[in-house]
Amino acid sequence: MAGKAGARSGARRNNGSNGNGGGARVGSTLGLAPWLGIAVIAILLDQVTKLTILKTFQYGEFHPLTSFFNLVLVYNKGAAFSFLAAAGGWQRWFFTLLGVVAAVVIMWLLKRHNGQKMFCLSLSLILGGALGNVIDRVIYGHVIDFLDFHVGGWHWPAFNVADSAICVGAVLLVIDELRRVRRGK
Repeated sequence: MAGKAGARSGARRNNGSNGNGGGARVGSTLGLAPWLGIAVIAILLDQVTKLTILKTFQYGEFHPLTSFFNLVLVYNKGAAFSFLAAAGGWQRWFFTLLGVVAAVVIMWLLKRHNGQKMFCLSLSLILGGALGNVIDRVIYGHVIDFLDFHVGGWHWPAFNVADSAICVGAVLLVIDELRRVRRGK
């Protein structure tokens, strides 16, 4: 009986699974520290850039840097693309709670799959971005946006470093899943 159990765990080790169903590779588990470190770096970059813009710009003030890019100080009381910005105030706490719940789920996923580098990198960026915007909502009651890309008269909604980290993380998550699917075929 012990021989069969040992053979099964040896097979599990050889196929790169740690038995948790997540496919994390045995021996490549890095722990949470590197992933949380990436999230902290994203939060720090986000908060430092927002504070810099807050100290140097007045609300609505913009400075063109190129023919397609401005720095501008605007506030977003809603979510992406100002969704629910005019909802009357409840959205501040709803999106704050949503960000905190997302952070808890991401932390759980990071702990469970910490050997999957691309997956954890993407989650770390999303975690840092989500918490960067949660910090704004708690302190200011809105998110500070300042990156303004435009073509002709069309402007992409202003965004910030936290939003960028979330988007890069989401793209990496899709790439990771596509690679995983391709390996499975």
